[in-house]
Amino acid sequence: MAYQGQKGLNPVGLGVAIAINGGLLALAMLTATTVVTFVDPYKPMEAVNIPIEPPPPPIDEPRPVERAMPDPAPVPLPYVPPAPIPAPGPVIASTDTMPTTLPPLMPTPPMPGATGTGSAVTVTPPLPVLVNASVDPRYRADFQPDYPAFERNQGRNGVVVVRVLVGANGRVAAIEPVSATSDAFLDATKRRALSKWRFRPATRDGVAIESWREMTVRFNMEDN
Repeated sequence: MAYQGQKGLNPVGLGVAIAINGGLLALAMLTATTVVTFVDPYKPMEAVNIPIEPPPPPIDEPRPVERAMPDPAPVPLPYVPPAPIPAPGPVIASTDTMPTTLPPLMPTPPMPGATGTGSAVTVTPPLPVLVNASVDPRYRADFQPDYPAFERNQGRNGVVVVRVLVGANGRVAAIEPVSATSDAFLDATKRRALSKWRFRPATRDGVAIESWREMTVRFNMEDN
């Protein structure tokens, strides 16, 4: 009897095993998330009609209005008078082919021994030959005036410009001042010109005449 007791099943262990297996099965059922859908290939497909909005009506664009243009008025042709009918009579040459003025006739000198009223030929006389007055080279050394003592003491240079009237004899007949550095330089020039200056007088056709001439005199301390 003791041996049979060892071979028989333990009811407590069996209950624990059943409880564990039931919990595992329930947990597996709760955690399953994969859903498999089976499609029947022989089942017909269902089509759904989706309504489409009709297109907007076309917009009528304005068309240009064609107007009939009137034809331009014809340009009148210029009036051409008829050609005149030539009248019988003498033929007169047109003035367009004839010179309006004739060249003047040259006067013809009278022939020797002939009489008539021929016009005289005017001959223009030649212009006179004028030669200006010039310094006589024989008296060139006498043209420089004496240096004024006052201007020499001052150490001053000077320039005098005068106009002289050269007579037919070559001497100075008159003198006019143009410009001068001082009165002392001008007075010294006047004295020298009236006493020492000599010129070759101007001539007209070889005849000596009076004429005016401008002269410049320089006073330099370095030359004295």
